[in-house]
Amino acid sequence: MRIGELAKATGTTPRALRHYEAAGLISSLRADNGYREYDSRAPVRVRNIRYLIDAGFTLADVQCFTSCLDGDVPAARPSPEGLRIARERLEVIDARIAAQTQARDRLAGLLAAVG
Repeated sequence: MRIGELAKATGTTPRALRHYEAAGLISSLRADNGYREYDSRAPVRVRNIRYLIDAGFTLADVQCFTSCLDGDVPAARPSPEGLRIARERLEVIDARIAAQTQARDRLAGLLAAVG
């Protein structure tokens, strides 16, 4: 399957797929015309990458999960390293939420003061 077909099948963009490939998370072969050709496992792998990114992991974090990207990532038992990374990401997300909540409260206070 070509890059456009993979992008459409996974709801992502060709640019993101090239980025995942540059990071070593997916691979392709080059056809004689230079087009990327992905194998039949690529859609599952890309969906799993997206699942992890959408859960708050960075692309660098996803490297830890390469051994299970071809399977059912949501149902897989995470490794100790995966759990450590997930806990770190949760701390980062919680800190961001706290900062945004403080900013929201300050803004609400300013608006309440002016009526």
